This record gives sequence, C-alpha cells and structure tokens, in this order.
Amino acid sequence: MTTTAPRLGHALTRLLLVVAALLGTLLATAGPASAHAALTGSDPQDGAVVATAPKDVNLTFSEQVAMGADSIRVLDPSGKRADTGEIRDMCSGSIVRYGVELLPGLPDGTYTVAWQTVSADSHPVSGAFTFSVGAPSTTSVALPEQTAGGGIVGALYGIARYLSYAGFVVLVGGGAFVLACWPRGAGVRPVQRLVVRGWLTLTGATLAMLLLRNPYTGSGKLADVFDLAGLQAVLATKTGAALSSRLLLLGAAALFVAVLFGAYARRTDEKELKDLTFGLALGGTVVAAGIAGTWALAEHASTGLQPGIAMPVDILHLLAVAGWLGGLTTLLVALYRAPSVGRAAVERYSKLAFGSVVVLVATGIYQSWRQVGTWSALTDTRYGQLLLVKIGLVAVLVGIAWVSRRWVRRLGEAAEASETPEASETPEATDVADEVDASGEVDASEGAEGTASEAADGGRDADDTDRVDAARAEQLARQRAAVATARRKRERDADPERAGLRRSVLTEAAVAVVLLAVTTVLTSTEPARTEEEAGRLKASSGSSAVPNRPIDVRLPFDTGGVDGKGTVQLTLSPGRTGANALHIFVLRPNGRPLDVPEVKVAFTLKEKQIGPLPVLPDRIQTGHWTASSVQLPMAGEWQMQVTVRTSEIDQTTIDKNVKIG
Repeated sequence: MTTTAPRLGHALTRLLLVVAALLGTLLATAGPASAHAALTGSDPQDGAVVATAPKDVNLTFSEQVAMGADSIRVLDPSGKRADTGEIRDMCSGSIVRYGVELLPGLPDGTYTVAWQTVSADSHPVSGAFTFSVGAPSTTSVALPEQTAGGGIVGALYGIARYLSYAGFVVLVGGGAFVLACWPRGAGVRPVQRLVVRGWLTLTGATLAMLLLRNPYTGSGKLADVFDLAGLQAVLATKTGAALSSRLLLLGAAALFVAVLFGAYARRTDEKELKDLTFGLALGGTVVAAGIAGTWALAEHASTGLQPGIAMPVDILHLLAVAGWLGGLTTLLVALYRAPSVGRAAVERYSKLAFGSVVVLVATGIYQSWRQVGTWSALTDTRYGQLLLVKIGLVAVLVGIAWVSRRWVRRLGEAAEASETPEASETPEATDVADEVDASGEVDASEGAEGTASEAADGGRDADDTDRVDAARAEQLARQRAAVATARRKRERDADPERAGLRRSVLTEAAVAVVLLAVTTVLTSTEPARTEEEAGRLKASSGSSAVPNRPIDVRLPFDTGGVDGKGTVQLTLSPGRTGANALHIFVLRPNGRPLDVPEVKVAFTLKEKQIGPLPVLPDRIQTGHWTASSVQLPMAGEWQMQVTVRTSEIDQTTIDKNVKIG
C-alpha cells in the first residue's frame, strides 16, 4: 500500500491548533514573571507592632536589585507618604539591603510599605506589607492587586520574549542549515522567506521589548510605551544596553542574510564559493554568538553562582538550540515547499542536529545544577517542575529524531536502488534526488514548450478556416504544464520514504514549538536554588535581631548575694553567621560598672541540635568583657545563655533567644 504525505495546509492547521492550546495552557498558568531576587527580610517585619515609630524602614533581598526614586514607599493610615523619599544603600558585602527614612513624629496606627524594583536578571519584583506603631488601626491604603510585570503589558512583553527566541532560532538555524547542509537551498525562495522572516520577527520583538520595558518594570500602563524619558532611562540599564546591542547586531545579521541569498546563491566558481562559505560561516558564527550573548548578559546567567562560567555556557546552549530547532524548521519548509531536498542534505543535518543535542545536554546539565542545586527542588519548586517538563520534551524530540533517521536511511536505500549509470557519474556534491527533480523540471519545461509550439502550429494550419487566438494557445499550454507539475507532485508525495520523513519532521517541529514556549516561561521563573535559599532566610528571620545588624541585648540578673543584682548588656556584631565580636558590660542597678569574678556565654541552636557552643570572654576592664571570634555556623534562632558569678558561691544563668541571619 502506498503511503502519501499529509497536505501541508491541513497539517499546519492541526499543528497550529495544538500549539495554540498548549501555549494557552502554559501562559495561563505562568502568571507574572517570578524573578530571581526575593525579599528575605525587613525591619520592621510584616505585621510587627512596635512601641514607638522607627527612624527608617529597610528591606533585605536575596540578590542585587536596581532601586529607583520611588522603589520603597511608606504610607500612613490615610494613604499619605510617611517617608522622606530618599532611598539609602545599606548593602554590606554579600548583604543586599536598602532603606528609606521615615518622617519624624509619626502617630500611632498601621503603616503600609509598598516596594517595587528590578532584579539583577532583568525581571521586576514587587510586594507590600504592613506594620503598626502603638497598636493596629484601620487603614485606607489598598494593597496593589497586580504585581510588577503583570497585566496586559506583562502579557505583551512575554509574547515578545517568545517571538524573540523563535526569531533567533529560525534566523541562526536556517542560516546554519543552508551553509552546512544544503548550499543549493540559498537559491530556494521558501527557504529565503523563512530566514528573512526570522530576522524580521527577532528585530520586531526586540523593538517591542525595548518600548515595553519601561511600563513592564514600572507603572504597568500601556500608554507609557510612548514615554521618551522612560525609554531613555531604560537605555541606561543593563537590559536596555543588551536590547540596543541586539539591534546593532541584527544590522550585521541583515548583511549576512543579504550576502547568503544574493552573492552566495549566484556564485558558481568553486574556489570563490569555498572562500565565501568560510567567510559567511565565520562572520555568521560571531554575529550569532553576539546575539545570544545579549540574553546571557541580561538574564539568569549574569547573576548568581559562577556568572563567569555560566554566561559562555548559556551562549553555547542557545546556539545549540538554534542549530537543532532552527535547522529542523528549515528542513520542514524545504520538504514541503522546495522542489527537493536530497538525501545527502538530510544526512548532513542529522549530523548537525546530533552535535547540537550533545552540546545542549552538556550545557543543560550544568545549567540545571547551577539553577536547581538539590534533587528535592526538582519537584518542590515551579522552576524544577518546568525543567522536568523541558527534559521530557527534549527526550521526546530525540526519540522522534531517531525515527527520522530511519526514514533517511530508507530514503538512501531507495535512491541507491533506483540509481542509473548516468546519475552515478555525476559529481558527489549533487544528490540523486536533486538530479531526478532537476531532470523532471527540464522535461516539464520542454513539454510545456512543445505543447505551446503544437498549439501555435495548429493555429497557423487552421489560419485559413478558423484562426485560433494566440493568447488561448498560451493559456492552454500553461494549463497542460500545471497538470504535468501536479502529476509530478503526486508522484513525489506517493514516495513512502519521503512522506514518512515529512511526517516525522512535522511532528518534531510541533514538539519543538512547545519546547520553546516552556523554555521562555522557564527563563522568567525564579530559579529553584534562589527560591529555596530565600525560603530559608525568611524562615530564619523575625525576632530580636534584624539579619546582619548588631544585636544588643540587656538582661537583668540577681545572684542572691552581696552586689548580686545588676544588668548584663551584650553586643554581638555584625550579628550574622560566621565570625562575630562579643562585648559584655556588667552594670550595677545605677548603671555604673560592676566588677565580677567571672562571666561565661554559650550559644545553642536547638532546632539543629547544635551546641551549646561555649564562649569564654576576656576581662578588658571593670565591668567590660570581650570575645573577638564567636563562630556561629548557620542562621536560625539561637539561645544565648549568660552565666554571671558575683562571688565564690553566688552565680546565676539567664538566657535570651536571638535571631541570627
């Protein structure tokens, strides 16, 4: 039974319906971009009730963020600004903290802190919380329902991001397919249109992202697309620089496309063609790597763990995706729209795809380790779940590709079986299938000319009796030529090997479109390693101490003997994991220093069963003891036990729980 290929129109319609449904599911569940940075602590904390109004409000983030003039706003119960509007940089080492000073004399009531910023990997983050002075009260401030990066602007920005990835894949993969696999494709009109459309899509999507960037990270209002001041501010950011650099590189890519489908397609001299191929391959690789680098510069690879290694790896990953999926798209178009694609071209692409998959797997393993970190994060975080979906889709693609390779082998066996002596004498660079199609085109053209000639001769023979209009004869010749072309197409579609290859490649392309959508959502999702780390920091924040701020504790004591009453004042600096300096002041009830024989301190983290860790401070002067290196190995709620001995037999132990961040 002869197997025929599906019609392109019906196949593409089914493909688009499936893709639309899957993309709708992905985008519907994606929500606003969950960015790399996360709020890990605040002072005052969310829901805290403080006795007196604090001097400032500060926020701690998991990584560096870009702060603007209104990134932190504090609103009183009536909705008026209660802060001075000056953002203070309180960062210290690896601690990312920003604050805003409050106005003096704030009355009691509930205050709302609203914040919005942009993380180092280009995604906007926002949130809000409340704290109360004196006692909670009613407030007229409504917390924002829409987070940063959401709404219509967020949806449009997400679509532009997807289209930019798709355009890059088609542009780079299509160019690589022509140069490395099918040089004759440079003169094939459908292939030319595909690559040019890839360039247009990437350029248009990049321009759209540049214009949408200001409202995407700011107000969320679509009208702000035309705000020139906002656009100027975007160009000064890392993401704006990456997008503008991409536009410049796309200018060089336009030159590459023009030469590839112009001078290269028309070149016939073998030496000149070889030199031009080398130049195009070298220049195209540089431009493609540069465009891929604009993503690595502005997104996940540029922040977090090992950015110096992650950025080159990310570039290789993107180029491998383009070589595989972009070449696959070009092959699909060539199989359906081009006169023929020879077995040798398909085999060359098979080798290119295999190399791309090897690079993709190697770089993907590194990226997964860098962004996930633990096995549990694969199932417990959204990033890990999306990554598992992506891995599954890649596995499906590899399986379908294996089926395609079987069809290629069958196609080769069929071509060798039907090979004629004349065809075997042709140069190796010419495929058997190309020869057959080329000869078919010549025969068809000769048949068309013959038909036109016969019609014309018939018209002249009957000139004396009934003149036939010349235009009618030409129309008849065109109709007969179209019938001959349709007959050849039916014969080509009846080839079971080539039809099977078309179906498998079409299936690959459908899965690849979904894979690209998952990848787009994945790049805008908070990495699992960061999400888990932020969760740990949030869980360990929230009692007597603000993370990474010196801890001051005053503890009254009474040993029961002479001069047995007083206060111990302890200062632990900087109040975080690692080495800390401890100062102890022993004071009488009147505040004067009290000289005691001995002071001891111990730290215990009961949650992790660590400790007690003893600290033996040295006496500096009357009432002042110090320890220069107090090692606290991890964050958490530590119990600090202080033992004060005022005589040979009188001593007491007091304790206090403190948060170490």
